Amino acid sequence: MPRMGDASHPRAPTVQAGVSAASLLNRRLVVLVIAAAVYVGVFAGLAVCAGNGLGLGHCFYVPICLVALVTDTVYGTLAGVAAAGLYPLAVILAPGPTPHLLTESSVVRLVTYTLVGALVGWYASANRTLVARLRDHATHDFLTALGNARVFDEELARRCRAGRAFTLVLADMDDLKRVNDTHGHEAGNAALRRVAEVLRDHTGFHEVVARVGGDEFAIVTELPRDRTALLCARISRALAAEDLHLSFGTTAYPQDGTSGVELFRKADDRLFTAKLLSRNRKSVIALA
Repeated sequence: MPRMGDASHPRAPTVQAGVSAASLLNRRLVVLVIAAAVYVGVFAGLAVCAGNGLGLGHCFYVPICLVALVTDTVYGTLAGVAAAGLYPLAVILAPGPTPHLLTESSVVRLVTYTLVGALVGWYASANRTLVARLRDHATHDFLTALGNARVFDEELARRCRAGRAFTLVLADMDDLKRVNDTHGHEAGNAALRRVAEVLRDHTGFHEVVARVGGDEFAIVTELPRDRTALLCARISRALAAEDLHLSFGTTAYPQDGTSGVELFRKADDRLFTAKLLSRNRKSVIALA
């Protein structure tokens, strides 16, 4: 895809994120069910042959680690405490004389079970936080907090594959270089963030907004072209009050193309034409 840059609407991947969250929840439930089954199996084994010297109590580390891996430090610790409590209960139910339960071995089991659960839970929780942070950096623009061009590319390709009509809008900020030269790059960055905010405020839940270049943004919407023109007009009015201006170029699927590259190139050409017309108008006004 030509000239892809850095962002997509933070609300745009919400449906996909919801699906991913549901899938993750299902996986966690499966792991917890397996852990519960292992708890029951180890407990039953201890209750049947606790005195045979098989060391079945060590098998409790398996469900402890399973619970900790899909939860956090607190639940990992509780999983260890549960195992430490199930062990003496199984010994009591085992055939034969009941041994003394409050021994040094009981304390060691409690400490090691809970310590392993806490450590594995802490590591798993920290790892999930890191992965979420990396995923956010990989899919969002650091300046505007919109998603990035990778998300935009994927969304554009996905909509082309789906075969449903949609409109692609490219928007380029006018005179950003002048803002940078006159007021500094921090003012230019503030202007870009403001443009991103206005685009976000004027688009819907299922629309994707992306920053696809230094001062270029893209909108993928299911609105027809005539309603898209109204959307662009509303965005222009909102920004004009702050002396910020955008030029737009649009293409529609499938009328203007059936591939993401074709749609992007045509929209980019129309955007370039719109910017030339805007510059000519400003030149004429200045001369007049």
